[in-house]
Amino acid sequence: MKRKCQLLVPSDDGKRAIYIDSENKEEIMNYIKQDKRHLKKFKFITDIILGGHRNTEVYDKENIDDKTKDVTAMKFFKGQENDRIYCKEIKSKEGTFIVVTAVLHEKKKTQKNKSKENNIIRSVGGYEYEV
Repeated sequence: MKRKCQLLVPSDDGKRAIYIDSENKEEIMNYIKQDKRHLKKFKFITDIILGGHRNTEVYDKENIDDKTKDVTAMKFFKGQENDRIYCKEIKSKEGTFIVVTAVLHEKKKTQKNKSKENNIIRSVGGYEYEV
């Protein structure tokens, strides 16, 4: 299923970018702009991604099967609200590494993924984006 996405934040060197799913843009942006704490955490996570760094505490793969190998999660406030923004990693035709913020999942209840999370992850894994 082809989905549309829009550029949110490019890296300074143009080799990486954060995009947002057009259908879920309003919900995700409302969450990020909800308060300064959410915005600050989102900026922290995107800076890590755009800088090419790894920090599995705040951004990690959600690889549950072959169809979900490109699905990741931005992890907000682990041990508290435990919110997630599930993402899809893709490459543009020009070779730019792109992370598409796809689906917001608030108040994840457990450390392990339950069927609700697995269903979201599989859905995101099936998304194909036009960049």
